[in-house]
Amino acid sequence: MEIRRTQKIEKIFNKATSSKQIHEGVLFVENTDGDFSYSRGYGGKELDSPLLMASITKLFTTTCIFALQEQGKLSLDDKITKYFDNTMLSGLHVYRSKEYSFDLTISDLLFQISGLPDVFEEGNDSVKNRAIDEDFHTPFDEMVGSVKKLKPHFSPRTLQKSYYADINFDMLGEIIEKVTNSTLAEAYKQFIIEPLELKRTYLPECENDFVPNIYYRDKVIYRPKFIMSSRASGGCITSARELMIFMKAFFGGTLFNKAIFDMLPLCNKLQASMGPIYYGSGYMRIPLNGVITLFTGKGELMGHSGSTGSFAFYYPIKDLFFVGDLNQLGNASLPIRLSIKLAVMTK
Repeated sequence: MEIRRTQKIEKIFNKATSSKQIHEGVLFVENTDGDFSYSRGYGGKELDSPLLMASITKLFTTTCIFALQEQGKLSLDDKITKYFDNTMLSGLHVYRSKEYSFDLTISDLLFQISGLPDVFEEGNDSVKNRAIDEDFHTPFDEMVGSVKKLKPHFSPRTLQKSYYADINFDMLGEIIEKVTNSTLAEAYKQFIIEPLELKRTYLPECENDFVPNIYYRDKVIYRPKFIMSSRASGGCITSARELMIFMKAFFGGTLFNKAIFDMLPLCNKLQASMGPIYYGSGYMRIPLNGVITLFTGKGELMGHSGSTGSFAFYYPIKDLFFVGDLNQLGNASLPIRLSIKLAVMTK
């Protein structure tokens, strides 16, 4: 049984890495107890190689928010006016001539239900398009200014609506810093890195901190300033081995009381460009029983992927974790498709 499962996983990974789009990659599959384990590297990438977490970093941010709520230091119901001054917020969310900027809550940001636009993907001068061509640093106040130039997609908490936008988590990062009176890097250390004894995981803060190269199609690009601007929404570095440790802790209740997932059942489908992905309490959920698997799948994937090809998902129905990296900025759907195939084929 385990040999067949290993063969299937290997076949799927081999097919994924045979694509001309993929120049390097790593896959690590394991169950909770670790008595089933499979790992494979490609193109020089291995279990302990540095990888850019990109948006998987949002799970770190979610962890800090949940931990701080447990400590009574913040509430998901807090209005963000508690953490940002009126000048910063004014004009942030104006939808159909009505201003909602001062009504936004931490929960709205965490669940991606604020309706705020995404400067990473949207606009003629989107952050993603700029980052492909050049390296640049964007301070938080400039990010907010860019968001104000775009139109929100709906009023906060509109029924069954969610919209994936990095600014939601960039703002959560600022809130974490204010509540802890420390840097975001220190907060990640306190709530995640030190408790899990991670040695290769960090949020880069200066030029001396190593940042891996990224592939955009066939081109290798180096974007340390851009990565250091991404912070709470996408700036962490880790390895596949340590990402596995974190994922088990995140869904296993090591870092915060996992009962919070049941207490926060809201889960809305993201914008059409995000495919079959829903967003729950700070993480992605991908149902496998629909068109995306031709109705051959069961259950759901829970976790996150990143725009640079990183992925970290838990498949509860089979108690399997899939983590790794395909390191390709040119096609954000690749890690999602790989994770879905792994789940369906290991049934």
